[in-house]
Amino acid sequence: MVTLTWALSLLLNHQMELNKVQDELNTHIGKDRKVDESDIKNLVYLQAVVKETLRLYPPSPIITLHAAMNDCTFSCGYHIPAGTQLIVNVWKIHRDARVWTDPHDFKPGRFLTSHRDVDVRSPNYELVPFGSGRRVCPGASLALRVVQLTLARLLHSFNVVSPSNQSVDMTGSPGLTNLKATPLEVVLTPRLDTNLYEN
Repeated sequence: MVTLTWALSLLLNHQMELNKVQDELNTHIGKDRKVDESDIKNLVYLQAVVKETLRLYPPSPIITLHAAMNDCTFSCGYHIPAGTQLIVNVWKIHRDARVWTDPHDFKPGRFLTSHRDVDVRSPNYELVPFGSGRRVCPGASLALRVVQLTLARLLHSFNVVSPSNQSVDMTGSPGLTNLKATPLEVVLTPRLDTNLYEN
């Protein structure tokens, strides 16, 4: 729910990217059937939108309950003894200007070009919305599949706009879960033949 809300909010504020997703859906699915789970592998721009959403608005901006397994010293001089409890600031990692150009901007296309090989399971820790290593979220694969399929079906079946075409407030709320501070309001109108909405 958290990621879907942020993804839809970002797309409503970036009409060109929303149009690209819907064009991709029209190209690969058409308008005479619904999106199936097997279609997701062909929807590369939609997958990039989900990755970029998880980068900008990870479901949990910090990861707790980690401990250093060995003594280590960072290049900036910090020494971390083995056993030290660590809190990982995922939000900061995902907005690191040394890794991401324009780190605060919504640019899904980066996952088709400069960051094509970056994935939520990447061993380089650029994108870690589900954590990593032995403590990675066990539901990460299921979560990605559900978010991608739900977003694809929503955007394929409906035109989405914000009421009065106002920009969506992107303020987050404080806490361990990265929720929007204000509810998302969306106006939906059908895009497909009426017979596809009957079942």
